[in-house]
Amino acid sequence: MGFSFEEYDNSIHRCGKLFNGIGLLMLFFIPFVFGNILGGTISWRGFFTALSRVFLIYFPVGIVEALIYAPLLGNGGCYLAFITGNLVNMKLPCVFNSCEIANVKPGTPECAIISTLSVAVSSLVTMLVIFVGVLMLIPLTPLLQNPTIQPAFNNILPALFGALAAEYYVKNWAITASSLILGVIVFIAMPSLIKQTSIVMMITGVFAIVVAYLLFKKGLYKGDK
Repeated sequence: MGFSFEEYDNSIHRCGKLFNGIGLLMLFFIPFVFGNILGGTISWRGFFTALSRVFLIYFPVGIVEALIYAPLLGNGGCYLAFITGNLVNMKLPCVFNSCEIANVKPGTPECAIISTLSVAVSSLVTMLVIFVGVLMLIPLTPLLQNPTIQPAFNNILPALFGALAAEYYVKNWAITASSLILGVIVFIAMPSLIKQTSIVMMITGVFAIVVAYLLFKKGLYKGDK
């Protein structure tokens, strides 16, 4: 019997819904379990007040992120990535690089399978690195607290994102420059959004899509080569 992508995709949905459901239940109930064990009490009024504030911000962000990331990650990649996290700084770069190495186009069945594998491997490697980091935390504490290397830790994220993004920035300077300029303007106009990078990513992402569409209509952009 040959391979059927439709059957594979259906099994991905079944497993994804099941295990993501289990994961969500654990996220919700583990704090209550520990609170019960330790004799803690919950202020339900405070809980729902805080939940409503977070909900108003992250519910629309979650919907938009699902719509943006689903075509890039595929079904299996989405189920894995949304429950393990680190989409922007780990999962997406792994998927892009894996699909590029395999020479497959986004949105194809081949890309969906490779995306699922790359997200899974990324998640396992992340857990392994965290495990080793926890074991080595105490022996390496004197080294990590050395004032000489502290500036390096303050620049890890800019260096990481710069290295990952450089490859895609050079593909079309018009889209890159316009999106970066818009992001800078938004941060200058509303400094409070510096801590809400997901919202700014939505704004610049939609703007980049509009710019790419306009350039495409004028024949100045033909997509990734």
